[in-house]
Amino acid sequence: MATKVTASQDLDVFKEEKDGVYREVGNQAVWSLSSCKAGFGVEQLRDDSYDSYWQSDGPQPHLVNIQFRRKTTIYDVCIYTDYKADESYTPNRVSIRAGSHFNDLVEVEQIEFSEPIGWISVPLKDINGKPIRTFMIQIAILSNHQNGRDTHVRRIKIRAPVQKCPKFTSLEFNMRANLR
Repeated sequence: MATKVTASQDLDVFKEEKDGVYREVGNQAVWSLSSCKAGFGVEQLRDDSYDSYWQSDGPQPHLVNIQFRRKTTIYDVCIYTDYKADESYTPNRVSIRAGSHFNDLVEVEQIEFSEPIGWISVPLKDINGKPIRTFMIQIAILSNHQNGRDTHVRRIKIRAPVQKCPKFTSLEFNMRANLR
């Protein structure tokens, strides 16, 4: 069953990164697409512009594959779409899958959008309610608004929780903190 979500122009995914709560880990992965029109690929999906976008070119589902070199803790997937600009190219139903490789992917979340404009944050939790640890994330665009064929996605961010280091303040630790 798909979870209905609404996009928020007020969601500031960058504030949480600046505050040190989450960090973007998409740059640590290898990205691939099931298809794309020339000049509308991974580079446009990952750049910092809301004016550029990935445009698929082929039958659905349209896939974004994100493969990490090591098992990575993922807090959420953030997707930026703009229904007013893209209309029938805007995703309607999206499946997010996780696993070790292409052959063992399991659906973690399925979401349904209703004319989204802005960022959508999709938390990825395991059965214990903790952020998932995975080698691969796959985002599958299952359908578009108005039965559109190809899709436009303007940006995707993959975020991980920031690991807090304990602060040692004991006198004994401070005495040994400097190298000689």
